[in-house]
Amino acid sequence: MSDIENFRTETRAWLEANCPPEMRQPVRDDGDVYWGGKNATFKNDAQKAWFEACVAKGYTVPAWPKAYGGAGLDAAQAKVLRQEMSRIGARSPLDSFGIWMLGPALLKFGTEGQKQKFLNEIARGEIRWCQGYSEPGSGSDLVSLQTHGEDKGDHWLVNGQKVWTSYADQADWIFCLVRTDKDNKYQGITFTLIDMSTEGCSTKPIKLISGASPFCETFLDNVKVPKSYGEDIPAQVGEINRGWDVAKYLLGHEREMISGMGGGERTAAIGASMKRLTAKTGDDLDPVLRAELAMFDVDALAFTAMGERFMDEMKAGKGHPAQPNMMKYTGTELNKRRHELMMSVGGSRALEWESEDTGGGKPSRNWLRTKANSIEGGTSEIMLNVISKRILDLPGA
Repeated sequence: MSDIENFRTETRAWLEANCPPEMRQPVRDDGDVYWGGKNATFKNDAQKAWFEACVAKGYTVPAWPKAYGGAGLDAAQAKVLRQEMSRIGARSPLDSFGIWMLGPALLKFGTEGQKQKFLNEIARGEIRWCQGYSEPGSGSDLVSLQTHGEDKGDHWLVNGQKVWTSYADQADWIFCLVRTDKDNKYQGITFTLIDMSTEGCSTKPIKLISGASPFCETFLDNVKVPKSYGEDIPAQVGEINRGWDVAKYLLGHEREMISGMGGGERTAAIGASMKRLTAKTGDDLDPVLRAELAMFDVDALAFTAMGERFMDEMKAGKGHPAQPNMMKYTGTELNKRRHELMMSVGGSRALEWESEDTGGGKPSRNWLRTKANSIEGGTSEIMLNVISKRILDLPGA
């Protein structure tokens, strides 16, 4: 038996012993997702046990080095773990913008002190992070941001406003783009880490048409950000005024996350589940709709395979820099198709908004939420522009 087969056998046994049956059920509501943080609470004992087992094993961030809270798995082992968790339907033990976005940036640009402090806190779910990029006048054109940090010697005095900051009202810290040199558009931005409990930080949820408020406005009013949080722990990641380099790298990981490149529900096939749904309600699937579901399933499987290939290429340092843009566009458009088809299958029942039968209108609320996927992390139009210019080399792009 090869080493990877041995690892699969060991992983399968560990999952069977440590993943409670309740954590193998589909996510039904926000409480089923554990985000960690200073004020986090567990929905039940099973969620707590699964999280703690994964923290002890390093499986909240399995591919990170053991020194930073991970399991030190290589690419092949990490893929096996994903496959085995998917096989039993295991939920993620910890969802975190720290894992998906800030962590990779710190691994590449952070000091050893930053890595030891922040990465271990992220892996243990002790700190919940949010992202401070977009501003009222700076969305896809981030380099026009106006949030300003004035050098006050031992600290920065930060003033400005961020918008569409996901879960900022529940976050402990924010990784934030701050302009520290007004005379240089690209090399005047600093990637700054700010404690949200600092005086002058405040948030206001943005009410969406779906009735939920995952996004916030974030206000920074005379916020004093110390230039250091301890020995070898500067407040900025990378060099002062070179935060755009970090921001671009992080955007690639954000777009991977939004695209669903790692697989999961967002890009899963739905034909069989829709057939079961109509059988339960006594409806017949229209032949044209059945054909559309079949085409979606083929595209979803192809996207999953392509995502695996791209992730392997990027980890090996062979990926094209614009690949995350392509995957982000394809993944978000695929997710929109998925929910459009689910709404078509559900018919008028799926448009219901509040009953227990639909989990408080979950189908329609999720369908509306997919529209934001094509905006957040860079609009689909911007993604197409980047693909045209950097991958296809189209003239005039």
